[in-house]
Amino acid sequence: MRDAQVTAGGARIRWVEIAGHDAAAPPRLYLHGLGASSGPYFTASATHPLLAGGRALLMDLLGFGISDRPTDFGYTLEDHADAVAEALETAGVREAEVVAHSMGGAVAIVLAARHPHLVARLVLVDANLDPVVPSPVPPAGSSGIAAYTEEEFLAHGRDEVRERVDAHWWSTMRLAGPEALHRSAVNLARGTTPTMRDLLLELPVPVTYLRPENAGPLPGEDALTAGGVRVVAVPDCGHNIMLDNPGAFAEETARGFS
Repeated sequence: MRDAQVTAGGARIRWVEIAGHDAAAPPRLYLHGLGASSGPYFTASATHPLLAGGRALLMDLLGFGISDRPTDFGYTLEDHADAVAEALETAGVREAEVVAHSMGGAVAIVLAARHPHLVARLVLVDANLDPVVPSPVPPAGSSGIAAYTEEEFLAHGRDEVRERVDAHWWSTMRLAGPEALHRSAVNLARGTTPTMRDLLLELPVPVTYLRPENAGPLPGEDALTAGGVRVVAVPDCGHNIMLDNPGAFAEETARGFS
């Protein structure tokens, strides 16, 4: 396990690092989604024959997984991106190939926009691109978490969310700081200005976007493709593409980095 201090208060991001056998290969960064952790979601992918070889950092965002969970951190997408950037600088990583899932994809877009020297290529895995309106009838996802005030979430919302999510997601969500989980969901729903989608279209790096085939086209998919984003519909999977169809995920991710 590796770690780096990323806030003035001493909070530390931690990651599992796979050294790899090819010193000439670019470093690769894996970022998880809301309530997740990069180790459980990405270890199989990082060690897949099509993706193994170079240095791989399976990093947990501040507030999640094995990283610290400070309560005095804002957990905006910009905050997350800057903390990841600080960790990468400490790790001596530049021009990384970034694989990022769901909320992690939104963080990766902001990371590439704010710290362009750190990101050489992006593979976004069913990532958030647009703001969302919190649902008045909370579903299991980020918009449902964001529907609570922080006080409501700390008092009873976290327990209610636990009853709505599946056991796999809860196994990592339970590791998140409750303030981190709620604030991250609220800020993900709020998005960025310009939006993540607009930031993405301005990035000067190659971008692949993987989406579940059965979910149908993305909103604005034609515009993304026209803007140079390689959008790939992956069959036989849901939101967790890397877990549901690991072979196709590895193949399309490797193609995005070729």
